[in-house]
Amino acid sequence: MAPRANWKGFLRLSLVTCPVALYPATSDTEKVSFNQINRKTGHRIKYAKVDADTGEEVAAEDIMKGYKIDTDTYIEVSKDELEDIALESTRTIEIDEFVPKTDIDNRYLIRPYYLVPDGKVGHDAFAVIRETIRSMNKVAIGRLVLTNREHIIALEPLDKGLMGTLLRYPYEVRSEKEYFEDIQDVKITKDMLDLARHIVEQKSGSFEPEQFEDRYESALIELINQKRNGLPIAAKAAPKSGGNVINLMDALKRSLASEKQSAPAAAKATDKTKGKKPRKAGAGQREMLLPISGSGKRAARQEPKQDPKKAEKPARAPVRSKKAG
Repeated sequence: MAPRANWKGFLRLSLVTCPVALYPATSDTEKVSFNQINRKTGHRIKYAKVDADTGEEVAAEDIMKGYKIDTDTYIEVSKDELEDIALESTRTIEIDEFVPKTDIDNRYLIRPYYLVPDGKVGHDAFAVIRETIRSMNKVAIGRLVLTNREHIIALEPLDKGLMGTLLRYPYEVRSEKEYFEDIQDVKITKDMLDLARHIVEQKSGSFEPEQFEDRYESALIELINQKRNGLPIAAKAAPKSGGNVINLMDALKRSLASEKQSAPAAAKATDKTKGKKPRKAGAGQREMLLPISGSGKRAARQEPKQDPKKAEKPARAPVRSKKAG
């Protein structure tokens, strides 16, 4: 099923307008997530909105927004009042200016979206705007309203569509000065820099995101699979401390030697991955979860090995289920 658009409206450059839809370019739904449950009953914990003084639950229609100005004093603001100040950008992304992409500080970037034509009309106008931005090698800056707030969005061509990145306002970005002012000015020798450059050269490569693995996510899946199949959970050994670096020059030399030794193995591993098809973007981590005792047809990437002593009757880990009544 195609994802639902976060926003629909119009993209406008001067008098050129076309209907567009905005979709999130990233998703966290494939990550393993947990619910809070009652240890005694196994029931899921739910949160109710209650009056802070009376303790009584409050219906959704009786809840409104308030800005706190004193301990017990709030300025109430209604939904209609918020909609009245939402400005024209509620339904239109108005392109205000074009800037070089290098002018946008990375600290101002929030999250990416995909912008596409909405419906069968407006594809010509959309293509004109897209190719104009592409030909000028610049980023279009516009405004739109999401969840009642106006945001700045940077638009740039991506294949046949546009990628829009929400930007922070200046008051949302902290100055680095208060964090960096205590960093000492130190003198670095040429020999140290040369050794460090050699280490960087040994570790240099191209950015291939499909080669990265979320190791914590994989550990979570392994843990869940082991518990579902009644396998013993081995305690993890405490990580060894790296110790204090006494001689920086000596540490750089050892690092370079270590990288040179590991380089052939890394190159061999890279050669093995060449020619392999990356996993489809739609295939999520959840597909790696095993069924309980093999019931079900989901396949796992790697089935955990069973203890031979417990092969006949594995000790099942407790699986919480709601009690009747």
